[in-house]
Amino acid sequence: MGIDDFGGGQEQGADILVVTTNDAPGFRVERVIGEVFGLTVRSRHLGSQIGAGLKSMVGGELKGLTKTLVETRNQAMQRLVEQARARGANAVLAMRFDVSEAADVGTEVCAYGSAVVLTRA
Repeated sequence: MGIDDFGGGQEQGADILVVTTNDAPGFRVERVIGEVFGLTVRSRHLGSQIGAGLKSMVGGELKGLTKTLVETRNQAMQRLVEQARARGANAVLAMRFDVSEAADVGTEVCAYGSAVVLTRA
């Protein structure tokens, strides 16, 4: 597994800027559209659960689960960007992830933030 299997974030030159900060240096907020979010719930397949159980006995990283969580976060962020774009935003400020168990059958990942329209300052 390469570095791309364990990372995420936006591609260079994305049309929607997503930052974890409350502002973007060099830009001015022209309009606040409001909260946007992207949500996904994923379950682990049986083979993954068995492998994780065995690995937990000897310790170490659960690479299959790590890869699944990265994919899940990236999907949640993609949905966040799609919602921001659909509402007329060109940026999302204060983006955060929230991760929780969903009824003991999967993992819920929510990417959320404030959709805004930015202009160069």
